[in-house]
Amino acid sequence: MRAKDLNLSVLPHTLRVLPSQTFNFKLSTLNSLPMDRLTGIHAIREALEAGSAFDRILIAKGRQDTRIEEIVQLAHAQNIPVRFEDRSQLDRLANSRDHQGVVAIAAARPPATLESLLDHANKSKGQIGLIVLLDGVEDPHNLGAIIRTALAAGAHGIVIPERRAAGLTDTVARASAGALAHLPVAKVTNLVRAMEDLKEAGYWLVGLDETAEKNYTEVDYTTPTGVVMGGEGNGLHELTRKRCDFLVSLPTTGPVKSLNVSVATGVVLFEALRQRHSKRNQ
Repeated sequence: MRAKDLNLSVLPHTLRVLPSQTFNFKLSTLNSLPMDRLTGIHAIREALEAGSAFDRILIAKGRQDTRIEEIVQLAHAQNIPVRFEDRSQLDRLANSRDHQGVVAIAAARPPATLESLLDHANKSKGQIGLIVLLDGVEDPHNLGAIIRTALAAGAHGIVIPERRAAGLTDTVARASAGALAHLPVAKVTNLVRAMEDLKEAGYWLVGLDETAEKNYTEVDYTTPTGVVMGGEGNGLHELTRKRCDFLVSLPTTGPVKSLNVSVATGVVLFEALRQRHSKRNQ
């Protein structure tokens, strides 16, 4: 059978593909790429020109020509972050070496701005601002879990950095079990600067640090609060830690000294929720 004689539209999605020699095309032409990734210069350029939403675009280091420059300019015009990574990183993301040195990660939703997030918090009648800042959470499943937990605890939004952090991909949307559609997530170029902006807006910043002496329950969360969480393994960066008004820790017993970042975030957020409910009922 020849490829042009095969009507793929009438075949079920669970079709078992026969060995490639049965057809006049190679199995590599069948797209096994995850739905939230796009590769190739022409495909990505056309998607950008059509206004498709991308979380970020990755370009192989050393890949420079007019076509790549055109993609960079289109991305910058739409405020889409561009990163230059080792080619091996692009190979891993694309599940192939046939990506022409460029991979685009689709966005499940466009990111919010810090200003719109603060505006959302200010317009929430009868509520006090509660915002989560994530200092380099890279696992999309952790980010999705944090988004869902933050929504359940009454947070008004999440702030994430553009670099060295998970983006708003379909994987994150699935891990949040739909919460991403309801909770604004702002992307910022400089997390430290965003912390300063929150302070100027009247927020107190509480950072979680396993070495801190103060217990997380010893802080007042009934005023506008930003909860600052570090990334997997590394915790808070030094500059982020210095900008926090309070550093707190979670008490643990036994050999376990720290919790998964999504679990730890939930513990702190629900303490904030408990305090606010108690104050409201007084």
